[in-house]
Amino acid sequence: MFSPPAHRVDRMAFGKPTHHYEDANGKRIPGVTTILNEGLPKPGLINWAGNATAEAAVNRWDELTDMGPADRLKILKAARYEDRDAAAKRGTEVHALAEQLMLGHEVTVPDELRGHVEAYVRFLDEWSPEPVLTEVTVVNYTYGYAGTLDMIFSRGGQMILADIKTTRSGIYGETALQLAAYRYAEVYLKDGGEHDMPDVDETWAIWVRGDGYSVIPLNTSQSVFDDFRRVAATARAAKRLSEYVLPELEPAHV
Repeated sequence: MFSPPAHRVDRMAFGKPTHHYEDANGKRIPGVTTILNEGLPKPGLINWAGNATAEAAVNRWDELTDMGPADRLKILKAARYEDRDAAAKRGTEVHALAEQLMLGHEVTVPDELRGHVEAYVRFLDEWSPEPVLTEVTVVNYTYGYAGTLDMIFSRGGQMILADIKTTRSGIYGETALQLAAYRYAEVYLKDGGEHDMPDVDETWAIWVRGDGYSVIPLNTSQSVFDDFRRVAATARAAKRLSEYVLPELEPAHV
């Protein structure tokens, strides 16, 4: 459990795309995505890593053939990280442009993101969301976590919490855990102060691709939030594993 600090929690950036949160005393508060990464098994990542490496081997075959074994190994070992970083960069850029578009601002769009941005503009035109909150940090002091939600908007009298996803493979169930954590946060940070979280009626994942978009409702009920809390407990336990190995025993001396 966390107690509210004397001053609000801050989002502290220390490199892209990672970030963490600290209170006024410098105490780190776990982020929602970090909790999910550390506490939730992801067997699909094993297949992804193998596929990314295999694709790099096939696509760069001629280049690799001209290299020595050590250099080939270095390239192939790094392939999955290059794929991951490229996807993360694309997602970060799309999120930044989407926030500006949601607020009615004009944006300059890189050619490689034009399809994604056009798809998101179609979403805005076809669904007419009215922005309430965009890119704000939220905190739950009772359960000790923070996060940054994409948006809350109103539509037809309903308050909707939504998250933009640009993944190639669609929407995963862990997105519901992520949005449940945001939905049940206690406060959000804005204009230098803390404010009570608004009540949310629905939660959506907006899957934005180069060829279109999809709006996918998510179950973020209390039971799903309870699942998030269990994942958070697993993440905390994983951090304690090294403490369970005690110092080596020495032979008894007579």
